[in-house]
Amino acid sequence: MADDQQFADLVFEGGGVKGIGLAGAYAALEQRGFARKGVAGTSAGAITAALIAAGYSSADLDRILLDLPFSEFKDEGWEDRVPLIGKGVGLLIEHGIYEGEFFRDWMAEKLAARGITKFGQLVDEEAEAPENRWWLKVIASDVTCRRMLVLPQDAAHLGIEPDGMEIADAVRMSMSIPLFFEPVVHKDPDGERHVIVDGGMLSNFPVWLFDRRDGEPRWPTFGLLLVEPEPRKPIGHRLQGEDYGARRGSLLDYFKGLAQTMMEAHDRLYLDKATFARTIPIPTLGVGTTEFEITRERVRALYDSGHEAASEFLDDWDFPTYIEEFRRGRTHSRREDLLATRRTGR
Repeated sequence: MADDQQFADLVFEGGGVKGIGLAGAYAALEQRGFARKGVAGTSAGAITAALIAAGYSSADLDRILLDLPFSEFKDEGWEDRVPLIGKGVGLLIEHGIYEGEFFRDWMAEKLAARGITKFGQLVDEEAEAPENRWWLKVIASDVTCRRMLVLPQDAAHLGIEPDGMEIADAVRMSMSIPLFFEPVVHKDPDGERHVIVDGGMLSNFPVWLFDRRDGEPRWPTFGLLLVEPEPRKPIGHRLQGEDYGARRGSLLDYFKGLAQTMMEAHDRLYLDKATFARTIPIPTLGVGTTEFEITRERVRALYDSGHEAASEFLDDWDFPTYIEEFRRGRTHSRREDLLATRRTGR
């Protein structure tokens, strides 16, 4: 059991609609007395992290999820509505089927409701390291420069002043699922064009983001990981239910499978034992990454799955034991690490 108002840094994995489970896990953490310190996330994890950083409680997230207009996130442009060839035209012109503007506006509205719109409003004046100056970190992928972006600290790479960067813009970049949503195309002051897509292309589970360079952590970092219900099945089998509007065997279907396979595989090949020890694995109940037609019943079931997973994890969690085991120089065998990894099915 955690003491009242015990701090924790939280890192949320990306996973599209499956990210509903993250909110349930956060509710369990809050109920056990954990107060968020830093929060970070990729894609759907970035959405959860941004809302928490802006001051939304677990009860708020519960209400938001039940009223969330998931299907409206599939906002099509004129080119996508052309009969027979619309999806292909949208990909050729915009490199994505859905605009992502509805989501960006929705995110901006939720943040503005709490008076938090820019990263400069989420500054930790007591941060020991410059990269930890902001409470919130959002992961995106600059495919033009082949570089992972940790925003806002990497905002200067885009020619943006970090404190002045809009949080909604960063989250929109992070959730740009390749081919499904149009990428964010940004021009820096030098005229260089940056094509930015889902952070999961390069790192979907950056649990190391808040680790101290030297010394022992003052509070824990918890990674919230979305676990497939049958992890030993090939990724391709698990993606068969994903629908981008493509005919089976078409070129679009091929590229969709390629992008999704990359995103599903990242950061899942190996979790060392120290990382696993602070990871809350959340069963996703077979919900698809782009299952935007999800029912309220499925939303509730996935939320409850996250809550149950976090509750079970916290029943056995002890921070001093974690410090002694993993932060004071003890070495672990490769066999121990592999056994730990198997527990998550990775």
